[in-house]
Amino acid sequence: MLGVAILTFAGAEIIGGNGFIAAFVAGLVFGNTVRNRCKFLFEFAEAEGELLVFVTFLILGAAMLPGVFGHPTGVAILYAGLSLTAVRMVPIAVSLLGSGVRLPTVGFLGWFGPRGLASILFALFVLEEADFAGAEIIETVVIVTVGLSIALHGLTAAPAARWYGGLVREMLDCHEMKSVTELPTRGRSG
Repeated sequence: MLGVAILTFAGAEIIGGNGFIAAFVAGLVFGNTVRNRCKFLFEFAEAEGELLVFVTFLILGAAMLPGVFGHPTGVAILYAGLSLTAVRMVPIAVSLLGSGVRLPTVGFLGWFGPRGLASILFALFVLEEADFAGAEIIETVVIVTVGLSIALHGLTAAPAARWYGGLVREMLDCHEMKSVTELPTRGRSG
């Protein structure tokens, strides 16, 4: 599976395409093709994916953070703070309207929702393809945001999980306690 991703990435780059998008699409096709046949492969890929995310953040921290934190601008810090709160939490809250989940759940999901790696990839896309005056500002904002996310989410993960776990144990008949099933992504045959 890793070989498919590497070959797809390299092939797309050779012909002038976007390697990240090609590898993503190849992963989607591969996953939908062998989903029920190779469960062990998905377990391995999930663990492998987590390892690659950790390595990416290690490289980010070692290579980029020291240079940016030497001279972050007020605008970069302000946007990083907004990005970790309102920019992420408001859309998550809106998406949960009508779901029946309680406010602590909305807050927990908003704080620990999507983060990090996608920001790095999108910033790399922009910085790779464009040569413009604001490129350094975008790079600084993304690195400060991801760095603050790593620090703040890392510091709050254990205490917030304990707090929310205690709340969930007390919830009896609520939307948070209902069983969920995986949504089908394609028609079932046979």
